[in-house]
Amino acid sequence: MHRTLIIDDEKPVRIAISKLGHWSRYHLERPVSAENGRDGLKAMRELKPSLIFLDMQMPVMDGREFLEKAFRECRDSAFIVISGYDDFQYMQSAVRFGAVDYLLKPVVEEELNAAIERAVKALYPEEDFDGEERGTENPAAEEVIELIRDQIETRYSENIRVSDFADQYFFSAEYLSKLFKVKYGANIYEYLQKVRMDRAVELLAGSDLKIQDIAMRVGYADTNYFSKAFKNHTGITPREYRRTRG
Repeated sequence: MHRTLIIDDEKPVRIAISKLGHWSRYHLERPVSAENGRDGLKAMRELKPSLIFLDMQMPVMDGREFLEKAFRECRDSAFIVISGYDDFQYMQSAVRFGAVDYLLKPVVEEELNAAIERAVKALYPEEDFDGEERGTENPAAEEVIELIRDQIETRYSENIRVSDFADQYFFSAEYLSKLFKVKYGANIYEYLQKVRMDRAVELLAGSDLKIQDIAMRVGYADTNYFSKAFKNHTGITPREYRRTRG
C-alpha cells in the first residue's frame, strides 16, 4: 500500500477528499493530513508519500512555496493541486513544479478519482488497479500500527485517544498498545508524548512563542499539565529549558 498526504487548511476539504477517494482500489493507504505547507513539508519528509494533495492558498507556507521545495526533495511523489481558484498563475506554478493535475473546489468524486487513477498509473505502471474497491476490508494489525504511528506524527496537536483507534480499526485498545510497543519500543501514549515533547523542544529553542501557545500547539490545553509532562520527559521545566538555551 502506498502512502497519501493531504495538505489543506480547510478541514471540510480534507474530510471530503478522505471520504471520496477510492483508496483501496488504487493500492493507497487512507491519507494523513497537514494544515499548511510547512507542516506538510515535515510530514512529506517523514512519510515519503506517493501521492500528495495540495491547496495553493494556505497560511504559513503557501502551495507555490511548498511545491518548489517538495519538487526538489520528493521526485518520486505525484502532486495533485486542489484549489478554490481558477487562476492561471496558480496553474502555471503547479505545472512548473510537477503537479499531475489541478482540480477545483468543491471536490467532485468522479474528478478526484480520475485524477488519482492518472497519478498512480503514471507512478506504478506495472500495478493492476482494475480490481473492485476493497473499502470494506479491515487492514491487518501490522498495517494498523503503521497507520497509527503516521497519524500520531501528523496529528499530535489533536486529542488522540487509543480508544478511537480501537473503534476505527476494530482491535482492542490493549492489543493495539502491545503491538505498538513491540514495533516501536513504546506504547501509543508514550510515543505520542515523545512526538509532542520533541516538537515542544523545537519550538522552545527556535521561536519566541509563549509557553502557553507552545502547549496548545503540541496538544495540551492546560499549560500546567504541559509543564509537568515536559519536566517528566526532560528533567527541567519549559522555562528552564528556554533559559538554558537562550
